[in-house]
Amino acid sequence: MKAVYQRVSHAAVSVAGEEIARISSGVLLLVGVCPEDTEEEARLLARKVAGLRVFRDEQDKMNRSVLDTGGSVLAVSQFTLCANTRHGCRPDFFGAARPEIAEPLFAYFVGCLRDAGVTSVETGRFGADMQVALLNDGPVTILLDTDDWRKGSAACK
Repeated sequence: MKAVYQRVSHAAVSVAGEEIARISSGVLLLVGVCPEDTEEEARLLARKVAGLRVFRDEQDKMNRSVLDTGGSVLAVSQFTLCANTRHGCRPDFFGAARPEIAEPLFAYFVGCLRDAGVTSVETGRFGADMQVALLNDGPVTILLDTDDWRKGSAACK
């Protein structure tokens, strides 16, 4: 699984002009599901997102997680994160899992976030044409890829 993790002051998702999800301080997470991803990757990504220490502590150091701050997560499924841009100027999306695989795995991932202790998790609408608005805080934007973590430990301590 791939994700773009953005620390935000607030974020919202709309579909056809109707706001369907909104969070205040927390994380906007764009999530791409690849064909070979399994529940193991979903659990690993959820633990990383919940434990990643990028929020400021009392000494203004990035030393607190979304769990520590009681922040929210807005998770948006985004198959374009799995695009292949190696050849030419038109990406292909064969690296994205088919919807019948991606949708239940994305839902499982959201459940894993809640199981990891994130009490406020909102989502976009799977497969919809969404408009995402955010105020990036910092800015803090981090790329996460479970394939990279297979080479070493990815656990948050």
